[in-house]
Amino acid sequence: MVEAMLGITVFGCGYVGLVTGACLAQLGHDVCCYDSDATRIWKLQNLEMPFYEPGLGALVANQFQAGRLRFTDRPDNALEGADIAFIAVGTPFGPTGEADLTYVRQAARDIARSAGGPLIVVNKSTVPVKTADFVERMLKMYGDGFHRFAVASNPEFLREGSAVSDFLHPDRIVVGSDDETAIAVMRELYASFNCPVHVVDVRTAEMIKYAANAFLATKVSFINEIANICAAVSADIDGVLAGIGADARIGRAYLEPGLGFGGSCLPKDVAALGTVARQHAIEPTMLEATLSVNRRQIGVCVRLIEDGVGDLLDVPIAVAGIAFKGGTDDVRESPAVMLVEALLTRGARVCIQDPYALKAARARLHDRVTYADSVEEACVGARVLVIANNDPRFALLDWNAVASVLEGNAIVDLRNRLDPAAVQAAGLRYAGIGRSRQKVKA
Repeated sequence: MVEAMLGITVFGCGYVGLVTGACLAQLGHDVCCYDSDATRIWKLQNLEMPFYEPGLGALVANQFQAGRLRFTDRPDNALEGADIAFIAVGTPFGPTGEADLTYVRQAARDIARSAGGPLIVVNKSTVPVKTADFVERMLKMYGDGFHRFAVASNPEFLREGSAVSDFLHPDRIVVGSDDETAIAVMRELYASFNCPVHVVDVRTAEMIKYAANAFLATKVSFINEIANICAAVSADIDGVLAGIGADARIGRAYLEPGLGFGGSCLPKDVAALGTVARQHAIEPTMLEATLSVNRRQIGVCVRLIEDGVGDLLDVPIAVAGIAFKGGTDDVRESPAVMLVEALLTRGARVCIQDPYALKAARARLHDRVTYADSVEEACVGARVLVIANNDPRFALLDWNAVASVLEGNAIVDLRNRLDPAAVQAAGLRYAGIGRSRQKVKA
């Protein structure tokens, strides 16, 4: 619990906003989450979650019932008693790869028109450098001139599937502002956290978020390219990872061969940072290469499936894991969805299974595929089972049960999370990303 309770408003009840609001309420603050979507607010007031995130539903319910968390679709009501207003709205792809700031603009306008006193306005959304300047202009333009606004940047570093833990147990906090009052209040807000607080100017804070996501994306593309070279020369990516990961300068984190990166952050943020670079006459060569390798990886994986079953025309294929990441229901920019669409283009018949994302998948793929409640059901009559995301339960499958219903005998592991020996012990053929053919017997 905090020593001094702050009044906090969060604009946006999406992924970042809802996690932020619920976690700050857990810390003892008085939090109101605002969203212009009245239906979403009604559902939240009735404790219906708009998406799946482990632990978040229970946290929201507990804080709502304790009276520390409330929801509204009225900006003026949301800002009553607020010391801090977080902007945590979406910044989707713009038409040329830039971040679309439409929702940020609307949030700043609503804050300016509805504020009842001095306010610290904090950008929590992932936004391009100079967005704080833009928000400050909006506040001055639409405010009444009587209330003082201070603008800060406080980028989030949440991972879907572990967002609550990431918020409550961060490895660092970044605060960007040139306003001493804002800095002091943000330090107070996070006083209970036992981690470094990096206070920088606001543009540096905005850049930190983009740089972090771009580096993570580059690590994924780098190791996928290395894995593809391993496959070509009959080397083993697992051995390579063990060898390079032991180097403290490199480490093992985020070096995960597979289908590539997806989700709502990495593809968008790498593209947006590239746009920023070009706007300042800098050619973003590495960023473009990162995106290019990521796009190409879908084709690499399709060819790996074709190696197992031949021509895909009219071939029944089971795909396990359609969310961009195991343990979530998020199919935004999901490489698994892109893989399924590529398989459909080649004439395959696809049945998909996912523990959490089938509803979202139906909204995206409609009746172009069939849907199963279990991996075994998806495998009935299929020629090949494709593991397309990293949900840990796929590694625990009963391979004898899979073999009993799979018409073919091919298992294609596009996340390298399975034990090849366990798969082969059930009489199935295994193929992974960059795993040596000498290690994985045909």
